[in-house]
Amino acid sequence: MRINKILVASIAIAISNPTLAADDIELLRQQLSHLKQDYEQRIHALEERLKKAETNAEQANTKAAQVEKKVEQTETPRAASNAQNSFNPAISLILDGRYASFNNEPGDYELPGFALGNEASLGEEGMSLGHTELTASANVDNQFYGQATLAIHEHEGSTEVELEEAFIQTLGLGNGLTLKAGRFFSAMGYLNEQHEHAWDFADAPLIYRGLFGNQLRDDGLQISYIAPTDTFLQLGAEALRGSRFPAGGEQSGVGSWTIFANVGGDIGIEHSWLLGLSHWQADDIEGRTSSGGHSHVDHDHGEDDHGDEVVEIPSFTGKSKISALDLVYKWSPNGNPKNRNLKLQFEYFDRREDGTISLLNSDPLEVTSYDGHQKGWYTQAVYQFMPQWRTGLRYDQLDSDNSGAEMDLLGEAGLDNEGHTPKRYSAMLEWIPSEFSRIRLQFNRDKSYEESDNQIFLQYTHSLGSHGAHQY
Repeated sequence: MRINKILVASIAIAISNPTLAADDIELLRQQLSHLKQDYEQRIHALEERLKKAETNAEQANTKAAQVEKKVEQTETPRAASNAQNSFNPAISLILDGRYASFNNEPGDYELPGFALGNEASLGEEGMSLGHTELTASANVDNQFYGQATLAIHEHEGSTEVELEEAFIQTLGLGNGLTLKAGRFFSAMGYLNEQHEHAWDFADAPLIYRGLFGNQLRDDGLQISYIAPTDTFLQLGAEALRGSRFPAGGEQSGVGSWTIFANVGGDIGIEHSWLLGLSHWQADDIEGRTSSGGHSHVDHDHGEDDHGDEVVEIPSFTGKSKISALDLVYKWSPNGNPKNRNLKLQFEYFDRREDGTISLLNSDPLEVTSYDGHQKGWYTQAVYQFMPQWRTGLRYDQLDSDNSGAEMDLLGEAGLDNEGHTPKRYSAMLEWIPSEFSRIRLQFNRDKSYEESDNQIFLQYTHSLGSHGAHQY
């Protein structure tokens, strides 16, 4: 700056002093021009360094976001190990309650073409407890992680407590391998592994209700492998006891099994996706009982020789196969989902069964051959338009093509589709003051059976204590 001032002053003196030669003035002008070029080059170099630093910072942020999403996708307990060890074990309580209103009688609910499990009900009408969970989890040591969850819910006026999950999971196998053993939610499909309080709607999709009685869980062993690739790739298999719906009966060995694969990745910093394929199979089901087509056991009653009432329960024996496809897409502006984000979700299931249907306790025993084909899908979109507000839309649809020697008997079991295609429209709005609390209002236009039903849910869900991250 000082040189510039001197040059400017010199030029001013030269202009004001006619005795200076013109060559001297031209020389001063050339020196000033060289100085300008030098400063412009330095400024350009500084701008290039700034641009390069910004690019490096953006790449680092993108890489960090990719790593974070991969951790969420695998739902590895190690990611939360430090926080959980500080509690040793981590204790969490999910408080869930709701008000429900139905136009139709909830006990008459059915899905024509699907034999429902005993948990596939609409729930209590009016004010009631929902699905309350008590979870204890911790790293056992540097090799194992353990978790147990008790579920507390209302059923037909009484409070029931059941052991929902109880498993151990390896931490230190390395090479992308993880083993899980105990009772757990199967990796069949996308939504199935998530606890109810993590769902985006107050109830399960129709296809989950029809195939699994809301969710598929069992006792067994799961192995999964995450490949060391830039694109997320997970492969896995499960060997299950197969004593729970949609399998059934007492099993001394492996009664059912599952294989699954998930692949996903990022598109820039704002978009991510996950594609899943899975297959569940039970080759020798003996005596899988259901509640027929209704949401609770509500069958024809007979009387024995002593005049006592006898409940006739549908039972399936044979082979069952379920294949599934799921796809999830997420968008968040600038890679930050805190203020705004969008999630699109789709799942399709196809089940084929071959065996016999019988009515237990009927006299004489009624039996018919059975060849079943059931399928269904749902799609939903959930948009967080403000930091504390989300809204969502969902559509469900089912179809079935079941046949047997005695169609009247299939009708008793709920397997006659009655010429009806079950479908449902859902809309929800929720207020989320923090990650620990949520108030949700939901409306269903349910056309699951012949008489359409308008359903309203007002639900609260609150989390107390330490709670691990949910899956992708």
